[in-house]
Amino acid sequence: MTTETDALAPDVTEPAPETEPDGRSLKKRLLLVGVAALALAAVGIGYTVWAGARPSDSAYASGDAAPASDPGLYLHDQGGYVVLQDGGGKVSVDDGSTTPARTGTGVDCLRFYAAGENAVCVRPQGGLKPMTTVEIMDSGLKVKETFKFEGVPSRARVSPSGKMVAWTVFVTGDNYAGTNFSTRTGLYDVDSNYLVDSIEEIQLYIDGKRVRRPDVNYWGITFAADDNTFYATVATGGKTYLVKGDYENWTATAVREKVECPSLSPDETRLVFKKRVNEGVEDPWRLYVLDLETMQEKPLAEDRNVDDQAAWLDDDTVAYMIDGDVWSVPADGSGEPKLIAPDATSPVMVGG
Repeated sequence: MTTETDALAPDVTEPAPETEPDGRSLKKRLLLVGVAALALAAVGIGYTVWAGARPSDSAYASGDAAPASDPGLYLHDQGGYVVLQDGGGKVSVDDGSTTPARTGTGVDCLRFYAAGENAVCVRPQGGLKPMTTVEIMDSGLKVKETFKFEGVPSRARVSPSGKMVAWTVFVTGDNYAGTNFSTRTGLYDVDSNYLVDSIEEIQLYIDGKRVRRPDVNYWGITFAADDNTFYATVATGGKTYLVKGDYENWTATAVREKVECPSLSPDETRLVFKKRVNEGVEDPWRLYVLDLETMQEKPLAEDRNVDDQAAWLDDDTVAYMIDGDVWSVPADGSGEPKLIAPDATSPVMVGG
């Protein structure tokens, strides 16, 4: 499977200045260029669309949620719901009970995420060239904004307040990427209606120096509650880094190597991420949790390959997809994996 990697490029760095003006000079624009033959492209990078949908055999262990009364809402204010995408590409609500029921929302996405007052649905467009449609939705899953970008859907996230939305797509054609796919990660500020179609021009600092390279690729954004701080992965010069981003100052600072697809815990003290632990093998990825105060990491009790951006169900539990099913595992490294939603991807807890 192709993952978010790219090729080596010349190292161009300069000392970090004491101050530097805001670099967000990107114009708000939509890349309305054709549409995509998604099925072939998605399979080509390992995103198989699983057919069929069935009720979960087991679900999130709390068991205190009620079924959705209106399939057109994700009922964020009632709490306890796992919103997920079933095997047919439908966004559904799993009630989390010991005898679970799955309620369809009528929304089709390849990637979905929801928080605060907003949600994002990322879906492929069939046609001559791979394209992705990004829909920004309100809490009733009504579309507020629609964008189209070249590429195939990969990741999606919304900040806790719902103000900030991010997505990642796989693209081809970058001359530095060789035969690999590269990525484009976009941001949308819902309140100000400000769109950045790619964050590649953000001011990147590694080891205290400003880095300018043609091979810089970002993916897997996760937001803090302040709607300014975010974490993401950047690949450049043949290495991958965890970066801490500052939206207002438009900077990204590398804080650690070999962290991919981070996801920030609700209490903002830890990141769960995937780590390549077996070089040169088909299934190299394992889940780790990083303590942001001590910068110590520990593996989780899931020893299978997890090529996904995991999500936090609460401060103690993370969820992730393996082979078209959603599993959960304790975030402290104890316990064992638990199947919580067969035929599902893109897990997210919503609710107050």
